[in-house]
Amino acid sequence: MSPVPFTSRLELAAQTEAVRWARRHARNVLSAWQVAETHVDTAALAVSELVTNAVRHVVEAAPATGPARLALILRHRGTHLIVEVADPDVQPPVRQGLSALSAESGRGLFIVESVSKEWGYYLPPTGGKVVWCVLSLDKE
Repeated sequence: MSPVPFTSRLELAAQTEAVRWARRHARNVLSAWQVAETHVDTAALAVSELVTNAVRHVVEAAPATGPARLALILRHRGTHLIVEVADPDVQPPVRQGLSALSAESGRGLFIVESVSKEWGYYLPPTGGKVVWCVLSLDKE
């Protein structure tokens, strides 16, 4: 019998503080789900990078309209965790070239790629986009 999957959703305003609240939420939820601390740290890093990218690009796309809404969705599926960040912008995420590795910013998707099994995005029928990654929860 497989474990019951867990799901958590947090709605946030697309503001700088959203990154801190998303990271805190992820840590609290994953601890409550009894995820190993090393996996909690990795998930918090992925959440931080995905939410930072969403905030940055949503604010750049529509700075005068006030803060847009974001959603952080965490899905525990036993051996893996799916992290999703939904935002109203339909522009796909762009992984910067190798020169971004030494830049001050632009490394977020490199980091997500390095800690996850896979990542991608999709355009839901309700609008906007969802950027996701899958993190392994296997025992080390």
